[in-house]
Amino acid sequence: MFVQARHGWVQFLDRVSLACVELVLSEALFGGGGRLYNACELSADLLGAVPERFQRVALPDYPMWTGPEDFPVRWFSAPGQLLRQDGLGVHSWLHVRGRTRADLEAICATVPGQWALGYTESLDAEPLPF
Repeated sequence: MFVQARHGWVQFLDRVSLACVELVLSEALFGGGGRLYNACELSADLLGAVPERFQRVALPDYPMWTGPEDFPVRWFSAPGQLLRQDGLGVHSWLHVRGRTRADLEAICATVPGQWALGYTESLDAEPLPF
């Protein structure tokens, strides 16, 4: 599988099935209209926090379409929590979603970054599928 990046076509994942899993994870993370989602830029002292505190999802590293500086993309999880780390160096970002407000707050407390967004939770919202 290849993806068109800013600098041309780059290898994305080596199997269609892995690309499908990545697509489902991305929809779970970024879908939902911003409900129970947040993001922060990871400072150098926080880069190791995610792999130390969350379980790595069994997907191989892959590049983002934005360019080689955002390599690799890695997924992590815990019960009710989904995280994606974009990059391992300067300007790395962490995108997170909680199944509940408490799950999201727990992520933000575990990784004490400068979180970019507030979050909302509709009282009649369907539970997220993780």
